[in-house]
Amino acid sequence: MNGLDRTDTEILKLLQADASLTNKEISFKLHKSIATIHERIRKLKDQGYITKIVAILDRKKVNKGLIAFSQVHLSDHTTATLKEFEKEVVKFPEVMECFQMSGAFDFILRVACSDMNEYTDFYRNKLAMLPNINTVQSFFVLAETKSDTAYPL
Repeated sequence: MNGLDRTDTEILKLLQADASLTNKEISFKLHKSIATIHERIRKLKDQGYITKIVAILDRKKVNKGLIAFSQVHLSDHTTATLKEFEKEVVKFPEVMECFQMSGAFDFILRVACSDMNEYTDFYRNKLAMLPNINTVQSFFVLAETKSDTAYPL
């Protein structure tokens, strides 16, 4: 994995499972000194392997129980139009993820809302108001079978 040794990989696995682990706890689990772990984590951050350390919330407890995947097709595909869409859509707090896609649609958005009324407001007053929107097709999550944030290493 691009210059990562076993210790780096194990640190990443532990932090993906529980980012609240202290350097002391990681050092105990990996049988390394606290200073070594501290330096390794700093290096992993500096090299861009660790981009953020966050808390993952229960979306239902924070009133974001409705998840939609919205496929967006733009009417114009110039570089300027694509960049403008990206620049504007990331400003919407409802948009959790935005991916430019190959295939029939240009982008797919993961949108988190409290309910259908909030999604309708988002769609009508934010997303559909962006320039060059041709088609939006949304799919709503009925059940969540797996939701993981950890990459297999």
